[in-house]
Amino acid sequence: MNPAKPFVKWAGGKTQLLEQIRKYYPSQIEKYCEPFVGGGAVLFDILNHHDVKEVLINDINADLINVYEEIKLNCAGLIKKLYSMQDKYKSLSEEERKEFFYANRSRFNELKLSADSKTEKAALLIFLNKTCFNGLYRVNLKGEFNVPFNNAKNPLICDEENIKACSKVLQKVKMTVGDYSSCRNFIDKKTFVYFDPPYRPLSQSSAFTSYSSNGFTDQNQIELGQFINEITLKGAKVLASNSDPKNTNASDDFFEEIYSPFMINRIHANRMINSDAQKRGAVNELLITNIAI
Repeated sequence: MNPAKPFVKWAGGKTQLLEQIRKYYPSQIEKYCEPFVGGGAVLFDILNHHDVKEVLINDINADLINVYEEIKLNCAGLIKKLYSMQDKYKSLSEEERKEFFYANRSRFNELKLSADSKTEKAALLIFLNKTCFNGLYRVNLKGEFNVPFNNAKNPLICDEENIKACSKVLQKVKMTVGDYSSCRNFIDKKTFVYFDPPYRPLSQSSAFTSYSSNGFTDQNQIELGQFINEITLKGAKVLASNSDPKNTNASDDFFEEIYSPFMINRIHANRMINSDAQKRGAVNELLITNIAI
């Protein structure tokens, strides 16, 4: 079986940066915590390569955590639903696929208000992720998923092998929904914590932070820095990612001021930071840590 990897595409995903991020892992990882788990590229990398005894993942997006739970607890049922949706999608004409997408988007938004139908909700999120524009997860102010159809020709809606691989490694993982600070009691001096919050926008055109109906402001970034300092005083080993404001403003010391006691490292990433395709390309991102390498 191949190693587990993210089962959804998620904005800001770290798959392309894993080789650089791994350099900052502690030599031994007994406990691991990821308060903004998202697509889980770092999570699965650690679960694949380290014998971690305790793991806690968290996200403010309850629908995303529901998918993790269904993969962990009801892998077979989820796979069955995904195959059904995949077979139906592939049997349709182009216009019918569009109608099928929007019907399922409406159904997903209906189910967001319900504590029931967890497997159906999880299958719908994966289906929408594979067939919506650019694999985005975005919601409006009402919390409704509103990404349009992508007209994917032959999407792999049910990646059975990977879902089973994810289910296997997730058996030891505890999952919670909420603000990052809800992880406070789990974190101690034995814990390695990776933070991947919504990035600080480099410009108005890149200000896409609507993964939940709550934004993530500069004040939220400052409060996160205070929390990271708090758990550092507990002895936790910390690594955090964020955008580098100096990509667009060389005198912007926002993160240098917040994380003055920490090491701030710049790594290269291919990110879309401008609505003008001609101005996209390699940019720096920050890796902020208290781990010496």
